[in-house]
Parts: sequence; structure tokens; C-alpha cells
Amino acid sequence: MEKKSAANVVDIRNAPQRPLEVELEQFREHFTKLKAEIQKAIVGYDQLLTDTLVAIFSGGHVLFEGVPGLGKTYLVRVLSQVVGLEPGRVQCTPDLMPADILGTHIVNEDSNGRRVLHFEKGPVFKNLLLVDEINRATPKTQAALLEVMQERAVTAGGERHILPEPFFVLATQNPMEMEGTYPLPEAQLDRFMFKIKVPFPTLESLVEISRRTTGFDEPKLESVLSGAELMRLQHVIAQIPVADPVAHYASKLVLASHPDQLGVLPSVSRYVSYGASPRGLQALIRGARVWCALRGGTAVSIQDVQGVALVALRHRMILNFEGEAQQIKVDALIEEILKQVATPAMEAA
Repeated sequence: MEKKSAANVVDIRNAPQRPLEVELEQFREHFTKLKAEIQKAIVGYDQLLTDTLVAIFSGGHVLFEGVPGLGKTYLVRVLSQVVGLEPGRVQCTPDLMPADILGTHIVNEDSNGRRVLHFEKGPVFKNLLLVDEINRATPKTQAALLEVMQERAVTAGGERHILPEPFFVLATQNPMEMEGTYPLPEAQLDRFMFKIKVPFPTLESLVEISRRTTGFDEPKLESVLSGAELMRLQHVIAQIPVADPVAHYASKLVLASHPDQLGVLPSVSRYVSYGASPRGLQALIRGARVWCALRGGTAVSIQDVQGVALVALRHRMILNFEGEAQQIKVDALIEEILKQVATPAMEAA
């Protein structure tokens, strides 16, 4: 049985249609305003903010990785304010249970005094779910998010409950060498559209952080976008065409990450156990469409695909034992792949 609230679904089918160029111009205005509003509270991280917003407009989930104290959680809170989405939060600990995230059935009395089971929704039933330190939860609790992230639904007691739209999971994790962490399974990593590394701030950023955050006044943020408008722009961006040569190039990047393919790099064959999945290809195309819209293009280019390659593929290439022992950097392997895989222009030459 599937339960769906009318308030959970935003109907954009009856929205007036305008030329694609006009819609994309409006998207660029919204994107610029969103980023400027976020930067009132977040110091630095220009590329990180761009990648995050690209994922949001692509409809994908994001995994942030960095040591504690870099503002990952604060970024998600700020994002929920400026995008106008209802936030939910889960703080992961080893004793966290799946019901703490999804919800659970409780016994209530109806109007006739009879006892009935009622599903009490958990924090996952929000538009923007922050899963803080996701790799501190046990595998059992991590697995509770698999259906949520892929199907945007929760099945409990034989009933299927649809999550509100739009829905995003923004998760933070600590580097795996830190104590008390449980590595995410490959199936769950694959459900994140992007994996974004949060770098340590520069000297100038640290000075600015000290100025902004050591007083009592917090920046006043305004909501730039609504959930309905966000979904409408997502559908607009999905109309940007992708030529066959560009789709072939993105597909070759994915195949080049697999060690069992003919002609792959020796380093990939030696150090990689598993390559990117078809979801990785989807992430490349969806993210490239947003990059195309940002640069004012009318069709996705090779450069747009290359612009999202690192964040879309770095968590989908799984190193083998030798790669882990040698501390091989996946980002470096992806850079090698980008140099090796021939573009359509190179093939035509």
C-alpha cells in the first residue's frame, strides 16, 4: 500500500512554457543569487559551493568529506534557509537505529477508543535531510537510507510512504582513518551523485572566519528560491540537449575506470578493483547539463562533462588492496583518465 499526501508532490506540468533560453537565463540569475546569499555566511569554498548547487539543481544527493570543524554541517543549514526547503537532521552515532531515521509504528486510540497502529514519521520526511557523520553509524543504520535515497520512499509495516518533493540527502563523513568510523558500502556510495572534499581554509579565509564568527550577530539570510521553483528549473535544465559524441565520450570515461576493459591505463588495471557504475554516467550527464546552463551554452560540451568528472567519479572507483596499501589517490587516476580518453575532436583529427 502506497500512501502519498497531495502536499508532498509539486505539480509543474501545468506551468506556462517559455523559450529555453529565457528559462536558462532565469536559472543563472537564481544560481548567482543563491551563491551570493550562501557566501554571506560561508567564508571561501567557492568551488565547493558551486559543486553543491550543481548537484542540487541536478536533483542529486551529496556526500561531503572532511575533518571535523570545517563547517560542513553549517553549510547544509545555510543551504536549507536560502533554498527555502524544510530541513531534517540526523546525528549519526553507533547506537543510532533505523527507526530513529525512518520512523516507527506506535499504538494510538481512535475516536471509538480502539487501539490502532499509527506510523510516526522520522526526520527523513523533510525536503533536505542532513545526515551528519554518516560513517559513524553502523552498517544496519546506513542501509536504512538505501531505499530513501534511490526511491525517495520509506516502506514500513507493509505500507510505502512517499517522501516530500523535492528531496535531498546531504551527508557528511570523516576521513576513514579517524577512529570510530564504519566505511560506507559501495551500493550506498553509488547513490550519492557527488562526493565533495572539504579542504582546510586558507590563511585569508581563517582571518575572515575569525572576524565573522566571534561576535554575537549572525548573518541574516533570505530565501531566494522555493521548492516548487527549484523543481521547475530542474525540469528546464533536463531539456538541454546532449549530442551523441558527448554521450559517447562520457560513456568512455566510465568504461576507462574499469580495470577489466581493454586499453585501460596500467595504473587503473593495477590499483582499481571496481569502476564507476551507470549511475556515474547519469551523474556526469546531469551535472554537465547544469554546467552548460551556467556558461550560457545551448548544448552540453565535452568541457561540461570534464567539469564534473572528479566529483561524480571519485567515490565510484574502488581501490584494491594494493591501491589502498600504496595510498593511491583516486583523483589522480581520474585526471589520468581525462588525459587518456580521446575527445571527439581528437578522434576526428
